[in-house]
Amino acid sequence: MVATSYLLGVSTRRVDKLVEQLGVAHISKSQVSELAKHLDGQVEAFRSRPLDAGPYRFVQADALTMKVREDGRVVNVHCLLAVGVNGDGHREILGLDVVSSEDGAGWRAFFRGLVARDLSGVRLVTSDAHRGLVAAIGAMLPGASWQRCRTHYLRDLLTFTPKSSQPWVATLVRTIFDQADANEVAVQFDRVVDALTEKLPRAAQHLEEAKADLLAFTGYPREIWRQIWSSNPQERLNKEIRRRTDVVGIFPDRGAIIRLVGAVLAEQHDEWIETHRYFGLEILAKVDTANTPSDTPEISVTSEALTA
Repeated sequence: MVATSYLLGVSTRRVDKLVEQLGVAHISKSQVSELAKHLDGQVEAFRSRPLDAGPYRFVQADALTMKVREDGRVVNVHCLLAVGVNGDGHREILGLDVVSSEDGAGWRAFFRGLVARDLSGVRLVTSDAHRGLVAAIGAMLPGASWQRCRTHYLRDLLTFTPKSSQPWVATLVRTIFDQADANEVAVQFDRVVDALTEKLPRAAQHLEEAKADLLAFTGYPREIWRQIWSSNPQERLNKEIRRRTDVVGIFPDRGAIIRLVGAVLAEQHDEWIETHRYFGLEILAKVDTANTPSDTPEISVTSEALTA
């Protein structure tokens, strides 16, 4: 009961009230964590399972910051997460790790672990423009291109825009993604750059330099653009993780983070596998026909993107 409550995000105070009804006078946060340790074996089996349902054509990667007690003080650590679409069209949780710093070394080790577990066939990785993450994609997933998340990018672009102009700029940029095909997207992109050049040259330059990274999605069928041009689907998963972890606040150690977040991810993974396909098989067939590895552009990241 304690472990299930822990997994569901029930606060220790409420768990304390529950166990009182079972004749236990009091239970602390550390005791709740200790009793939940029987989840460790299940979580480790999930985290280390072979990725044998590939190819995983599309991957999304992100990181969440958590607080943990280490060496008598509270420090920030980073949960690295990856989600992919398998060969059957279902979404999968591919990996979870906790690192001290969200730098290139951490992301490289993370992707190296995924490749060792047979991650293969990746064509496109969607993420924000974190320097270490983007560099690791290029180093560890050869042949994969990078899609810069349009939502994160727009936030970055608006920092180069006067507040009074931000609504106009945001509306203008969104028109790029409302087009019917790849050619029209490219034409509208150039129109938007021209419109910005007249009034906001700095924003126009920022947008122009991000073109290749921002429009990588146009190399794939239009039916799946909405799922691959941003990391919004990943953000929904992040919100559910936060709902569970915010109850804890500060974790006693990194193992406790992996225990809770890993159990939440395993639960979500099972739900995805049992529900409808994220991409239809006919769409995946189009991807394999229209976008072969030789057609996939190498990752080219501007200095603006890496410092945004």
